[in-house]
Order: sequence, then structure tokens, then C-alpha cells
Amino acid sequence: MFAKIVNWFKPLPDAAPLSDEQEIKKLYRSWRIKMFFSMYFGYALFYFTRKNLDIIKPTLIENNLFTVEQLGTIGMIIYLTYGIGKFVSGIIADKCNIRSVMAVGLFTSSVINILFAFIPQLAGILPLSATFLAAFLWGLNGVAQSMGFPPVAKGLVYWFSPSERATKWTLWSSSHTFGAFFVAQLISLLAWMKCGWQMSFIVPACMGIAYSLFMLWAMTDKPATVGLPAIEIYRNDKMPVTKEKSDMSQWEIVKKYVLTNPFLWALAVSYVFIYYVRFATLDWATTFLVQDRGFTQAAAASAASAMPFLGMPGGIVAGYLADKFFQGRCTQMNLIYLVILAASCWCFYKVASVDAFMLTAIFAAFIGFFVDGPQNLAGGVQASRVTVQESVSAACGFTGMFGYFGAMLSSKGAAFISVNYGWKGVYVSCIFACMIAMACIATTWKKESAGVKK
Repeated sequence: MFAKIVNWFKPLPDAAPLSDEQEIKKLYRSWRIKMFFSMYFGYALFYFTRKNLDIIKPTLIENNLFTVEQLGTIGMIIYLTYGIGKFVSGIIADKCNIRSVMAVGLFTSSVINILFAFIPQLAGILPLSATFLAAFLWGLNGVAQSMGFPPVAKGLVYWFSPSERATKWTLWSSSHTFGAFFVAQLISLLAWMKCGWQMSFIVPACMGIAYSLFMLWAMTDKPATVGLPAIEIYRNDKMPVTKEKSDMSQWEIVKKYVLTNPFLWALAVSYVFIYYVRFATLDWATTFLVQDRGFTQAAAASAASAMPFLGMPGGIVAGYLADKFFQGRCTQMNLIYLVILAASCWCFYKVASVDAFMLTAIFAAFIGFFVDGPQNLAGGVQASRVTVQESVSAACGFTGMFGYFGAMLSSKGAAFISVNYGWKGVYVSCIFACMIAMACIATTWKKESAGVKK
């Protein structure tokens, strides 16, 4: 039984190579579209089965199911399991086929969501508290959720060449915003229909189960599994980094090109501070505007909503410019974005006022626009450019793990700074975080340039 499960996850076998150029061109175009959009909507549905809890929190508190502190603990647990799981899933995904890992992750997350909807009933049957069950289930959900991004990273690298990867990768990254936006609309609709809080978990779960089955039918693994040549051959491109020896084991690849890769460590450390800025500004903006600048709750939420709204195009533009002007290199774009991001954080703090609502919203939008570029490029596209193709999932999982350490830091760190040094201290800390991220990313300049010359 165990052997059958392992075999199901193994890379799909190569098909007989195609020789007709017109057929190759036609099939490549078709499969690239299918793989891109299958991964795009699949990852968006991962958000449906993760972010639904954040949206339904007020209802859970009103119904006396959980307290604010208990929900905070549950949130910290999923950050931890998701962050560590990203790295572990990345190592696994490099040795498995894309569709099985992603489909199983979404299916498992969906089943956990259904169980979460019945926590009051389960707590009545089992000798466990509802809080313990919720923390345990949502921690498991973090593990299942961590199976979403690594296979996508692998798919983007095997189906899109280095010279076009920044554009395609950041375009795919808009699936985060797509998923977060539409799950909020879905839960708002369910609330309007008075369906009960349980449906906020059951309906997304049913959608996730259906789509996980669709992915098994619609997706494949690498181009070779459908008889197509490798992407670098098809696009006449070169991989920035290649293995020194062809017979290296997977552990040797991970050890050399991930765990002891100084450039990947630099990007991982930068990701801690990029995520700190992202969440310190996004999660605390409404509180800052209400407490320090006299905004109403509604006005503060409206102004702060400009951050995620402009984030999606910010990432896409960064990827396009990296491909257009820097041959796919990300160092330059990240440094430009981080300089403007630091200035935007300071301007937002200085100009925010009830009388300058539009200006407040504009600088909030600037923060969202310029934080999404480094977030999408540094831990994803750039990480894929400083490691070999065979370890991309592990590399992106490694930087992703560090990113969520930064998210945890922003939750506790920004709160501590605001209490002890005021809100000015929070935004000054964001500026210093940008500077540290810039210093780390700058170390990859020559490495990326050498890859382009190659």
C-alpha cells in the first residue's frame, strides 16, 4: 500500500520525443497555457481554504466559539507549520510530479476545512477542547497548504525559460490577490444568505476537492512527459546555474545548491525583512490610522485597502521590467523597488491625516505596489536563478520559510515597537528593514550577471 502511494507521487515517465517542429510548437503553446492557468486557479483555491478563517474570525468571536487570544494562537501555529512545511514540501516536490503534490495538498486542506466546520460536535465526542482541536487542525492545514507553492515553482521553471520567467512568475503571483479577493466575496455572499459560519469552511472545501480532481486530469509534469524538449532547448535559452556533476543525488543537490548556497541564504535573510515590511504595514495600517491619526474604522479600512489593491500590478510590473530591461535579472529591480518602498513608508507616516485622505490612500497604494515586487521576485524568481533547476522547489520553499518567520516577527515586533517607541518607530523600523534587504540582495548582483553572460 505504501509503495503504491510513493509510486503515485514519483515523476511521470518521459514520453517518446516528438520530432515535428510544428507539432512541438503547437503542443508547447497548449500545454504552457494549461499548466499556467491550472496552477493559477489551483493556488487561488489554496487561499480559499486558508484565508477563510481570517475573514470569519469576528463571527466566531461573536458566537463565543473562540476568543481573540485563542484565534491569535491558531494564527501563529499555521504561520509556523506553513513556513517550515514550505521547505520540507519543496525538497519533496523536487523528487515528485507536480500535479500529484499540488492536488493532494489542496484535497487534504479541503478535508481539514470540513472537519474544522464540525469542531463543536467533535469536541463533544472527543475528550479534547474545541481550542485544541482548532489549533491542531489548522496546524495540519498549514502543512497541507505548504504543498501548494513548491510544485508551482517547479512548474514555472520547467515550462518557462529564464529570459521570460520574471514576467510569467509575477503574473502567476497575482493568484494570491485573486484568491484572497474572491474568498472574501464568497464568504460575504454566504453571510448575506445567512448560511451559518460552517458554510464558510464547507463551501470552499467542496470547491477545493472538485478542483483537486480537475488538476489530476488537466495537468502533467515536465515537458518530457508529453514528448516535448526541455524549455531551454525549445526557447534557445540557457539555465543560469547547472549541476557540476550529472550523477549527483537529490541530497547532494539540496546540500550544495540550497543549504550551503550563500546567495540563497542572502535572499532568504532579505525575505525576512521584506515580509516584515509587508505585514507590518498591511496588518497594522488600520490600527495606526485610527489610534494615531483620528480616522474612523471605516475610513481607515478604506484607505488601507489601497495596499493590497495596488500590490498585484506592482508585482507584475516588476517582473515585466526585469525581463524587458535586465534580461531576467532581478537584483536591479528589487533595489529600485526597495528604495521607493522605504520612501513610501516614511511619506505614508508623515502625510496620513483625516484631512488628506486621498494622499494617505495614495501612499498606502505606493507601499502595496512597491512591496509586491521584491516579495515576488526575491523569494521566487531570483531564488530560481541562483540555484539549479533540480532544486528550485526546495530553494523557493527555503526562502518562503524565512519569509513567514518575518511575518511572525512583524506580528509581535511591530506591536512591541508601537507600544514602546510609538508608530513613528514602526515605520522607521520598516525603512531599516528595507535597507537590510537591499544589502542582502545586492550580494547577488554578480551571480545573476554571470548567469546572463553564460
